[in-house]
Amino acid sequence: MRKIDLELSVGTLVLIGLACLAFLSIKVARAEIFGGEGYEIYAIFSDTGGLKEGASAVIAGVKVGRVKSIVMDDYKAKITLSFPNDVKIQEDAIASIKTRGLIGEKFLSIAPGASEDMIKPGGRIRETMPPIDIEELVSNYIFGKI
Repeated sequence: MRKIDLELSVGTLVLIGLACLAFLSIKVARAEIFGGEGYEIYAIFSDTGGLKEGASAVIAGVKVGRVKSIVMDDYKAKITLSFPNDVKIQEDAIASIKTRGLIGEKFLSIAPGASEDMIKPGGRIRETMPPIDIEELVSNYIFGKI
């Protein structure tokens, strides 16, 4: 009888451990299990500068959304962003790709505009700024172009 109780306890702990591992894996991968509620908009950039799918979209340093996909559209990068329904983006907002720290991860920063009109789901952020290429800046400085 004691052997069955021990085996049942160990089996229960293993199942709980596997469930916790699955939950953490999903959280780390920033995946949505049931498909989050919200809407998508997109922006066109001449260069993504290493931005990856799943990166944060921030306003005033606060994460408000994420990069859902990056595809090539007419030799430019079309970045689709996903936001919850309570976050509204102004029509004249400016999207730019930035880096946390000197060589940190890339994220998409949105500077709010002054317009009272909001971008509708499926709409586009018209004003974009590509990332600053640190290597190009250093090269220009070294060869005296600055």
